[in-house]
Amino acid sequence: MKAAEVLLEFERRFPRDLVGRLRRSWQGTLLRLIGTTGPRIILAAAACVMTFALLAAGSTYTYLPLSTALAGAPPATDPGASAPSSISQLRREHQRLRSALRRTVPRGVYLVVDRSNNRVYLRQSDRVRLEAVASAGSGHVLHEESGRRRTWVFDTPQGSFRVLSKISDPVWKKPDWAFVEEGKPIPTDPRQRIEYGTLGEYALYFGDGFMIHGTLYERLLGRPVTHGCIRLGRDDLRQVYRATAVGTPIYIF
Repeated sequence: MKAAEVLLEFERRFPRDLVGRLRRSWQGTLLRLIGTTGPRIILAAAACVMTFALLAAGSTYTYLPLSTALAGAPPATDPGASAPSSISQLRREHQRLRSALRRTVPRGVYLVVDRSNNRVYLRQSDRVRLEAVASAGSGHVLHEESGRRRTWVFDTPQGSFRVLSKISDPVWKKPDWAFVEEGKPIPTDPRQRIEYGTLGEYALYFGDGFMIHGTLYERLLGRPVTHGCIRLGRDDLRQVYRATAVGTPIYIF
């Protein structure tokens, strides 16, 4: 390593004024060392010079007492300081949402049908007047093996409906699928479709052939066994029939 390279390395690593002082003070010594010794001796000498210079000049950092340093720091914030106001905001938002939800509740009497759990609820505003065990659609699929080869799926529809008519002592006019299911020929005489007593004492018709009606098989209530209508037991059906009117909303889910 040449003398010029050593000096350039010093200039790169240390402040310019410090290098100048070192250059003047140690130039002669470095030149003599370069001429008589190898690079390792030169590096050792340079390390001694740097150590001496740092001890003489200091690290240039300023150290303050802890109290002085903290005096200029920004005040610490308390994470819980805003908690009361945040809780108040949450409570106001909670009340607002409850009020908005309450406004969506239908006024007066209405029916709610839970198909999954086979339940019918007679409600008035947000109060349950009756919880009745029911039977909803079975979901069974029936295929017609001959003739028109039709397919029927026996599901209870879901959505919003209204009572379109109320019938006392309803008569069932058997549709085509009833004969296909029984393996009987479909009659051409309409009188052969009439069946009495199957639907119980009352029926609430809500469209497309679907009704809430009674049943001869109350032991099956609580199971999804119907062809899409909603079956109720005799006593529950009587209470529902008396409490509802044409136009009463029905919500099925």
